[in-house]
Amino acid sequence: MPIDAAKAVAAEPRSAEIGWDHKDVQLYHLGLGAGVPATDPDELRYTLESRLHVLPSFATVAGAGMGVVGGLSAPGIDIDLAAVLHGGQSITLHRPLPVAGRAVSTSRVAAVYDKGKAAVLVLRSEAADADGPLWTSDAQIFVRGEGGWGGDRGPSERLEVPDRAPDATAERPIREEQALLYRLSGDWNPLHADPEFAKLAGFDRPILHGLCSYGMTLKAVVDTLLDGDVTRVRSYRTRFAGIVFPGETLRIRMWRLADDRAGGGAGRIQVTVSAVERDDAPVLADTVVDHS
Repeated sequence: MPIDAAKAVAAEPRSAEIGWDHKDVQLYHLGLGAGVPATDPDELRYTLESRLHVLPSFATVAGAGMGVVGGLSAPGIDIDLAAVLHGGQSITLHRPLPVAGRAVSTSRVAAVYDKGKAAVLVLRSEAADADGPLWTSDAQIFVRGEGGWGGDRGPSERLEVPDRAPDATAERPIREEQALLYRLSGDWNPLHADPEFAKLAGFDRPILHGLCSYGMTLKAVVDTLLDGDVTRVRSYRTRFAGIVFPGETLRIRMWRLADDRAGGGAGRIQVTVSAVERDDAPVLADTVVDHS
């Protein structure tokens, strides 16, 4: 079997020094579609170095880290990249991310689950600088055709969508070249750029990175319900429920949960994301932002 679950989980964590500066942050934000309108003061917080703040989902690309593709080279893992899809992502923030910094990123395969016709790898990265922990990030990687060895199936939590109208809805267009720009932040999987490779993976054309949709969604939540304050985000998780193509539009529905609507402290926002042009086909599901 190309995946040796026991070997992968038992492997020693890998550590590397990572670094980033304002240019990396600005490039990441632009890859999410920030900067429209270009002179909007709210957008300048994402694009102008003198006003810059850092969207917490930047942690998924900071210094490239272990990365989705890099994690697939861990001991015990030998798989075809064309069989790989990003199944889910979570980030826990231990404090706000600095505009520039250096940190040590420690990465490992935290779990391998057997879903029958597929395997799920949980790639965990933890980053800390001289002042202490910065973030913990888990990427759930879905590998088609690699299950069936009788291992642990792992969790399968699903969230019920609230039975009421969303508290806010935002639509975010995806530019035709957006995947080409986003991949400059470090995810070089040809699935998002090469039409021939995309066809080998079963798609008519290249698809947008799941982590790009992930970042676009968090930006919409911050800008719409968190007063544009990125430092209020404490954690953020999602399940990638479907694909989206460059040129389509994300419809982002947001619900303040009961403890959040009461005000006066920590809260939670539940989110669903769909593709407008394909009859609201699901893109992100089981999505939650915990905040202060």
